[in-house]
Amino acid sequence: MTDLTRRTLTGGLAALAVAPARAADWPTRAITIVHGYPPGGPSDVVARLIADGLSRSLGQSVIVEIRTGASGTTAAAHVARSAPDGYTISVIPSGHPAAAATFAKLPFRAVADFTMITLASTYSYVMSVPSATGIKSVAELVELGRTRAKPLIYGTPGTGSGPHLAIELLALQTRMKVTHIPFRGSAPAVTELIAGRLDFMMDPPATMMEFIRDGRLRALAVSSAAHYFALPDTPTLAEVGIPGFDVTGWQGVVAPAGLPEPIVNRLNGEITRILKQPATIEKLHAFGNEAAPGTPEEFKARIESDIAKWSAVVEQIHFEKI
Repeated sequence: MTDLTRRTLTGGLAALAVAPARAADWPTRAITIVHGYPPGGPSDVVARLIADGLSRSLGQSVIVEIRTGASGTTAAAHVARSAPDGYTISVIPSGHPAAAATFAKLPFRAVADFTMITLASTYSYVMSVPSATGIKSVAELVELGRTRAKPLIYGTPGTGSGPHLAIELLALQTRMKVTHIPFRGSAPAVTELIAGRLDFMMDPPATMMEFIRDGRLRALAVSSAAHYFALPDTPTLAEVGIPGFDVTGWQGVVAPAGLPEPIVNRLNGEITRILKQPATIEKLHAFGNEAAPGTPEEFKARIESDIAKWSAVVEQIHFEKI
């Protein structure tokens, strides 16, 4: 029996074991929300907002458990192996489909080993340059990247990260020449950008906004198809000559594969209600995110679409898988 067959059989038997569960009977004990990222980061903030809301509405303790390691895949593997009974769920980021495209091997299947509950929040990447460079538009940066003998140097929070793949997609579409410098997180990369040792970056707003506001960085565009709420006058990349460009980061909620539909629907409804509350929206806005709840089917389609998008980029740039 192959590992894949064994996982499928085990997941199926586990699902059968909890299939009789009804939403009215669940939950009867504490729920754990697992994620694989540092305390205080976007995934942690989203997990704790949801945990607080669920504990109030469900009348049970909801605990946030952090399992860091291997770019979040350690936590995802733990959730994939857990019983599909509604007592272990997870907040995953847009790095989940990126990992499916960039890792040579993962200890789980990025779609088949999970039940998708809902997309939770989204954010645009902000394309920025040091203000001292004098570059004032995407068109100027693209032209420089096409004509300068030395490739443009850009930094990211790591190889295979969302910003890394987004910039490589941009380079493919614009024919810019670029060189990637990975850092251990966004903060040191932004420091180098401000100092002028990088030509540009595309990163989440939480790491950029302070320096855009104080004038050290200039925001040229946002990566999403729609304008970003915190930078309403900053154009989208699609508006400035990159047709169809639409990349956003996100956090979403999943559970192990085989979670009974009544529990899926209950969780989706409760989390949607939490995310639509004004207090939650305000807290998400504080670190640059927008609430974006939807259906399980929509979230699954989003993950599958992202995997396809990043797999195509990885193939075109001859990326050496992690």
